[in-house]
Amino acid sequence: MNQAFYTGIIGLQSQQAGIDVTSNNLANIDTYGFKSNGIEFKSLFENALSTGSGGSPVNSTVGLGSTLQATPTLMHAGSLMLTDSSTDLAIEGDGWFGVQGNGQVMYTRAGNFGFDASRDLVNADGQYVLGTLSNNFDANNVLTSKNTTTTMGNVDTQTSIKLPESLTYPAEPTTLTSFKGNLGQLDEVRKMGAKMVDANGNKNVLDLTFTKTVPQPAVGSSWDVVATASSPATLSTPSTLYDTQTGVLTFDSTGALVSSTLNSINNNGTTVNIDLGTGYNGIVSNTNTVTASSQSNGLEAGELVGYDINHNAEVIATFTNGRQVSMAKIGVFHFQNDQGLSQIDGSRFLESQNSGKPIFFQDANGNNILGASVINNKLESSNVSTEVGLTELIIFQRAYDANAKLVTTGDQMIQKALQMHR
Repeated sequence: MNQAFYTGIIGLQSQQAGIDVTSNNLANIDTYGFKSNGIEFKSLFENALSTGSGGSPVNSTVGLGSTLQATPTLMHAGSLMLTDSSTDLAIEGDGWFGVQGNGQVMYTRAGNFGFDASRDLVNADGQYVLGTLSNNFDANNVLTSKNTTTTMGNVDTQTSIKLPESLTYPAEPTTLTSFKGNLGQLDEVRKMGAKMVDANGNKNVLDLTFTKTVPQPAVGSSWDVVATASSPATLSTPSTLYDTQTGVLTFDSTGALVSSTLNSINNNGTTVNIDLGTGYNGIVSNTNTVTASSQSNGLEAGELVGYDINHNAEVIATFTNGRQVSMAKIGVFHFQNDQGLSQIDGSRFLESQNSGKPIFFQDANGNNILGASVINNKLESSNVSTEVGLTELIIFQRAYDANAKLVTTGDQMIQKALQMHR
C-alpha cells in the first residue's frame, strides 16, 4: 500500500516536470533561435521477487517508478523565415553569433539585429553583436581605405560593432579621358566634351574644339584642336578656366588618326591625360556620319546613405556615388561540443568546460572564415514542433492523471487498512 502511494507521488513529480518542460517549449515557439529541451527519465530501484524457476520469462521485479533525469537542449536548427530587414541574419549550418551584455559574452542563433541610436549593432535585447571592425576611417569620418571585404580577426579580438553616423567616400580625381568619334570631312567646327572630377571632388568640364588646319596637307587631312578645362557655370557663379592646351591631329587618306600633339591638360591641379586613340580606334576623319563620345575615370565624393549586412556577414556602407565599402565582419563562433554549452535562456548560451573555448574555422591558408553560410533577410525560428509538443503534453497530462489516481487508490487502501485494524 505504501509502495503504491509513494510510486504515485513520484510519478506525479515526473509527469509534472514533463508538462513544465513541454509547456515552456510551446510557449517559446515564436522565439527566434530558441532551442527546445528534451526530457529524459530514469527508473528508480526495483524490488526483486523470488520465484521457483530461474528461467521464468515473467519479470520478477516490482518497479518503484521513474524520475526526471535530464532535460538536454536539442540543438537541431529551426526553419528559416523571410524578413524585410537586411540586418536580420540566419546561420545555415554550424555556428553561433556572439553578443555581449552584462559583462559577459553569450552565444545565440537569434540574428534579429539592428542599429541603435548610437549606431551600435545590437540584438533585440540591446546586447552588442561581436565582430571585426575594418577601422577604415579617420577622425573626420572620411574613408581611409575602400575595401569591399573585411578580414576576420582572431576570436579574442572580436569587439562590438560601432559605426559612424556620417561618413564620406573621398573623391577620386580624373587622370584619363578618352574620346571617340568622327570629325567628318567638311570644313566645319566640331566640338566634343567630357566630365572630369578634380582632387577636391568638384565636377569640371573638358571641352575640345576642332577646326581644319589651313593649309591642308597634300595627302589625308589635318585638324587643329583647342582643349579647355573649366568649372561649369551656374546661375550664380561664372565658369572658371583652369587650363588651355592646343594640338594638331593628322589623318591619312582613309581617315585613320596618324598622330596627335594634344597629350594632357591641368584640371584644377590634377593632370588629366587625353587619349584620342590611334588608327581607327579613337578619333577618325572620314565621310561617314559625324559622331562623338567620351569616357573619363575618377569619381565624385559620396556621402553615407546607410548600412546593410550581406550574405558574407559583412556590414556594408553604401554611398551616394554608388560605391559600397565593408566596415566590419560579424563573427560566427564554433565549439567542440555545442551540447556542452550552458543555457541562460532558450536562445542564449555561455561557454563551459564541457563546450570548450570558442574557435573560428580556418581555410587552407590559415585565414579565419565563417565556416557556415550566413543568410540576410532571414531569421531562424525555434526548433519546436507544435504537433509533437501538443502530443507530448497530452501524454504527460494523461500520465499525470493516472498517477493521481494511483495516489488516491493508495490512500483509500490505507484508510481501509486502518478501519480493519480498529
